[in-house]
Amino acid sequence: MTAEELIYQSEQALAKNFALADEISEFNQEKVLKAFKNHSIAVRHFNGSTGYGYGDEGRFVLGEVYAEAFGAESGIVSPAILSGTHALTVALFGVLRPNDSVLSVSGMPYDTIRGVIFGEGNGSLKDFGVSFECTELTDEGKFDKRAIEAAMKRIGASLKMIYIQRSRGYELRDAFTVAEIGGICDFVRSLGFKGCIFVDNCYGEFVEKREPCDVGADVAVGSLIKNPGGGLAPTGGYIVGTEKYIDLIGRRLTAPSIGNEVGSYAYGYRLFYQGLFLAPHVVNQAIKGSLVIGKCMEALGYENFPKLDKIPADITRAIRFDTAKQLCDFIQSVQEASPVDSFVTLEPWDMPGYDSKVIMAAGCFVEGASIELSADAPVKEPYTAYFQGGLTYEHCKYALKLILQKLL
Repeated sequence: MTAEELIYQSEQALAKNFALADEISEFNQEKVLKAFKNHSIAVRHFNGSTGYGYGDEGRFVLGEVYAEAFGAESGIVSPAILSGTHALTVALFGVLRPNDSVLSVSGMPYDTIRGVIFGEGNGSLKDFGVSFECTELTDEGKFDKRAIEAAMKRIGASLKMIYIQRSRGYELRDAFTVAEIGGICDFVRSLGFKGCIFVDNCYGEFVEKREPCDVGADVAVGSLIKNPGGGLAPTGGYIVGTEKYIDLIGRRLTAPSIGNEVGSYAYGYRLFYQGLFLAPHVVNQAIKGSLVIGKCMEALGYENFPKLDKIPADITRAIRFDTAKQLCDFIQSVQEASPVDSFVTLEPWDMPGYDSKVIMAAGCFVEGASIELSADAPVKEPYTAYFQGGLTYEHCKYALKLILQKLL
């Protein structure tokens, strides 16, 4: 069987999944468009500002558009936020105070945020007297309600935040659905928790019709060079949530006495607005790409996650290999299919924030943009590649064809 034949057969088998992905995309496109219309977005909102940025209408309204699109009361969207990890850091330090406790109910957080939480002598939460505990997931990769209840009772009155990481990170579990996040929000509230429910929403935006703040989360955080930037945002991050918490976080992003009143960006905001407008469609393309590569790899006997009987809850796909060479060859194939730096030979390297060497294919127009077709992996057992993104489905198919030609 040729690569083209395998891809065609996989597409036919995924027809219902593709139709559902299109339905979700249409719903989210309408939701975003309504947010633009409700805030009367005009050309003036694309203008940049300098200096303090007082009265920067483009910056302020962009935050409000994001808030509406994500089911929140208020929002901050800023090119001064450098990454998803930076956005999470700003939000955590904005909400938490010395002697507060945090409980992660989704297991150990992603590698790059661990230094922010547990680091010593680097200005971490631990350095500032904030404790952070984790409950492990069940064997099925789901929230362990019994363990969560026991941990909440043990921590007691100092518990100020429930932390949820939606995406799998470098784990093999499925990403959490919005319904699962809503269920755990209801559960901890039923136990009397009145603090902040905080969601790392990276890789999950616009994959479903609802977002975490629609189902009870107080704060949701993500990166603009992932889903919501639509492949156009050149940098930045977003933080949305209840007005009380967004005000506190704004005072950490800038200064306690100033908050969200300042912030300039001389280059203008058009790409941020336009990227958000395109995001539902771009995410749809990435989801279809994830599904078809999963189907083809499954047909060749490669275990991959999430399973293909439903729409994934984020844009990433984990694919298992037997050896480090197979893993690195797969990542190299993705690089060779990239529009930028396709000629580069990849090597594993020590990447800041990770505890093992990482190999990364990221031939992107925006450096490190994982809404663009990309793949990465820690080079350690179990040898698992994490494939995500794709601005167009056609690009995903082209990359898949190169991968399959090598494997076949």
